[in-house]
Amino acid sequence: MAETVEIRNQLARHLKGGEAFMPVDEMLKEIKFEKLGERPNNLPYSFYELFYHIWFAQNDILNYCTAKVYEEHEWPKNYWPENPAPDTEAEWHELQQSYFDDRQNLCDFLLNPENDLMKPVRPGTNHSLLREILIVIEHSAYHNGQLLIILRHLGLHSV
Repeated sequence: MAETVEIRNQLARHLKGGEAFMPVDEMLKEIKFEKLGERPNNLPYSFYELFYHIWFAQNDILNYCTAKVYEEHEWPKNYWPENPAPDTEAEWHELQQSYFDDRQNLCDFLLNPENDLMKPVRPGTNHSLLREILIVIEHSAYHNGQLLIILRHLGLHSV
């Protein structure tokens, strides 16, 4: 039992990031609202587009794991924003808050011992909670590296 608790705690730490890379929380402190929509050096995405994508995928997996009724989304259309930047700072702050709320909800679901790590999260699938958590961790880490590259190309991060 103690081993399972430690595994859940370790996974939750990885969901929050920063175990092996710069956490998104720190990157968000460096980006300026005016720079969110820039696609530097011919990159195909902006900081906002990537952050939105990370949030959407995390939110989708949270719903996949927790919703009584899950509705699939169209790939790639629904997973990326229509515009390279948010319309308002309020919209940007709302997206950030949604990301952190969803991340906390995913951690809470993971840390609840009543949710079996190995049991399928949806009937008729073999998609375990462990699988879904690892997908969020892997997907976020991949795109967090891209966020850092954008910050560097915008001259906002030098390390």
